[in-house]
Amino acid sequence: MSETAAIRFENVHKRFQFTADKPQTILEAFLAAFRRRQSPPPLWAVRDVSFEVQRGQSLGLVGRNGSGKSTVLKLAARILRPSEGVVAVHGRISALLELGAGFHPDLSGRENIYLNGSVLGLSKRELDSRFDSIVAFSELVEFIDMPVKHYSSGMYMRLGFSVAVHVDPDILIVDEILAVGDYAFQTKCLERIRAMQRQGVTIVMVSHQLQTIRNLCTHAIWMDHGQVRAQGAAGSVLEAYLDHFQAGARAQPGAAAQMHFRRWGTGEVEITAVRLVDEAGNSRQEFVTGQPFVVEIHYLAHQAVRDPEFGLAIFHQDGTHILGPNTRLAGVKMGQVQGAGVVRYRLERLPLLPASYRLTVAIHDTQLPRAFDYHEEAYAFRVVAAAGAEKQAGLIDLPAHWHWEPAA
Repeated sequence: MSETAAIRFENVHKRFQFTADKPQTILEAFLAAFRRRQSPPPLWAVRDVSFEVQRGQSLGLVGRNGSGKSTVLKLAARILRPSEGVVAVHGRISALLELGAGFHPDLSGRENIYLNGSVLGLSKRELDSRFDSIVAFSELVEFIDMPVKHYSSGMYMRLGFSVAVHVDPDILIVDEILAVGDYAFQTKCLERIRAMQRQGVTIVMVSHQLQTIRNLCTHAIWMDHGQVRAQGAAGSVLEAYLDHFQAGARAQPGAAAQMHFRRWGTGEVEITAVRLVDEAGNSRQEFVTGQPFVVEIHYLAHQAVRDPEFGLAIFHQDGTHILGPNTRLAGVKMGQVQGAGVVRYRLERLPLLPASYRLTVAIHDTQLPRAFDYHEEAYAFRVVAAAGAEKQAGLIDLPAHWHWEPAA
């Protein structure tokens, strides 16, 4: 292990062996006697994984569900032991892997702070000195003496995260848990993670929200079927990951290529489909700079709604927010909406330069600050240059002309 490495995986494999359930009744025992007894094959959750995380680096793990990301985190946190290979870790680890991990449901929030903190290596004296800060950060002052079995998932996350970041770890390991909770507290958590990065804490995290990985992580690993598909700088790995799914979408034409994404809303109006179409109305995932581009938002209003606001946001592959139009800003009045329908956003001339893009689509209530349905960075598409076009730098192609005239 190099002197600057916080975590090292060397040819790591992890196998889970499953065994058949033992008969619980006389009937099950009788039937089992006549069945061919076969042990189910082992599951290789991780195969031949090697990488290093240097001190102070932030590493993001991406990949489909079941690709081995969470297993890698548990191996790094020493919750699991590898079946083969070496996992070496240098420094105090604080891991936030599952809601309620380290909590006892019958104990109060106060008691669980001491329980969870002791599991993470703090003494009672240290916890006494940090208790008020932990509670204040969690924003659970009025609930701190309530048994945590009555907590919501968001309250669990608040308390668990608050304890985890107050143990002064050298390494913080975070699974998809930040997807739980309200937006304001998620923002607060992300700001705390950034502060820990500035202090030199090593971060290893899993998230299906690629923008989170892009914003927080210097490096990334793409896991696929338990193996490392790509690793390196976060931007290049995420680009390869997006390209992989867009290639699959091009091979299977239809609706917009859908990524793993976060969705929320009150549900009175539901987004039932999103299509990206060309001038002829054909669904596509690849468009040409300067040609027409249409986003179709198909919806179903389960009850009568007055003037819902339809909007979208386009993000460049580097995370830059390109634009965010909506029907309210455009002055579109729909009146009373009920049942199924479709709303279209049309660009006569797509100004985006060649790159990969992600699309957020949402329907909001214009009367109250709430979303009926929100699909965050849920759809992917790609823009390519027109045949014979010269390569351009930047994000967009603005219609303009150069004019020169010599001095008189």
